[in-house]
Amino acid sequence: MSLANRLTAVLLAMTLIVALGVGWYAVHLSNNSQYATLDSSINAVIDSGEGHPLSALSDALYVVQQNNSDLTLDVIDQTDSTTQVNSGKVPLTIAPTLANVRSSLRSVTSASNLPGFVFRSINIGGGSYLLVAASTSSIAAANRSLELRVALVALVAALVMALVARFVVRPDVQSIDRLIHYASAIARDEDIALPRSSGSSVVKELRTSLDHMVESLRSAIKVEKDSTDAMQRFVGDASHELRTPLTVIQGYSELLTTSGVSDDEKRDAAQRIKLQVVRIDALVSDLLFLAEVRDAPLRDKGDCNLSEFLAAKVRDFETDNPDREVRSDIEPGMVVTGNREYFERLISNALTNIKKYTPNGTDVSISLRKLGASIVMKVDDAGSGLPPHAYGLAPKRFERFEESRSRISGGSGLGMSIMYDVAQALNGRMTTSRSDLGGLALTFTFDTGEKK
Repeated sequence: MSLANRLTAVLLAMTLIVALGVGWYAVHLSNNSQYATLDSSINAVIDSGEGHPLSALSDALYVVQQNNSDLTLDVIDQTDSTTQVNSGKVPLTIAPTLANVRSSLRSVTSASNLPGFVFRSINIGGGSYLLVAASTSSIAAANRSLELRVALVALVAALVMALVARFVVRPDVQSIDRLIHYASAIARDEDIALPRSSGSSVVKELRTSLDHMVESLRSAIKVEKDSTDAMQRFVGDASHELRTPLTVIQGYSELLTTSGVSDDEKRDAAQRIKLQVVRIDALVSDLLFLAEVRDAPLRDKGDCNLSEFLAAKVRDFETDNPDREVRSDIEPGMVVTGNREYFERLISNALTNIKKYTPNGTDVSISLRKLGASIVMKVDDAGSGLPPHAYGLAPKRFERFEESRSRISGGSGLGMSIMYDVAQALNGRMTTSRSDLGGLALTFTFDTGEKK
């Protein structure tokens, strides 16, 4: 059953139940009111003879005739003999008993042996009693008629409500049906367009919310897939990077166990094994550092005087590379917030990158200045730079942009990725571009937190 049919059925049932409930209550009130009127007529006759039994009968007849009451008056003597002195429109054809009399001396009552009547009795002296009875047949007939009308009105009201619901709520229900079908299709991983909504503003808001939810789910799924793909590539690349030094170690280890190898060859083999162990250790250290940077980037934050720190690193670089011309333009007093160890790793990697991948004697330019609300550090070299397509791209782990950046130079392909991640961990960013010196320019921009 469709949603429209279910809603119509529910509204039909609810309207019918409510209408019948209200109608039943109205019939109940009408029934009580009619019985109260009937009881009042009987009590008026009884009250007229109360306290003077010798004239009670004549007084009762007078009240009945005066009020034109539809009542039956029966006199019952000690022998249980009944004399009917007045007959109503519906006469009491069954003779009442003394038991009926005694049970009705205090209030209006009914009895199973006198069906369709209510009655009350009074002592009229001489051992006789007057029983005043009224027929309830007219009340029962009126109630049956009223109940039938209530049922018909309830049915009509329910049908009208169902028709109104069918045509007024129909656009909303149809839109919700389409949205349910759309959600089910998305759950089955089907690629279908979001249906248009022709319903009320509430349904349109539901459509918009569903659209946002689906887009969020798709984005989350894409992020998860990209993360999984990246992890698979990373595991594959890391395995490949580790396999090379392990293969070298395995080869030279077998050489050391071979007979007839000279002492010089053994020393050379041991030295090469040591170099590969150092390389593996460096690779593992880089991987652990990358994991630390990405998992806990805000560890040990504090103010760092980047001007003094960079100047000291430049002096060390000049001392270690006397054949290079190093030009520096460092603006004093540049303070940034972050992890001092991360800043040290960032600058060290940038300078080590130059030392590894540019020839001896290559010029270097290092600058630090404030631009607006940012502090910009730039490291330029006059080396061969990157391929034209590589500038501006976010570096990937183990990615080498050119053959010169190969394993022969000792690089693992993690240096650029480390600098990129560290810059992000320090709430900054790293970009690559063609240097004015002709090589590679690494630009690091850090936000000072000041309003522009």
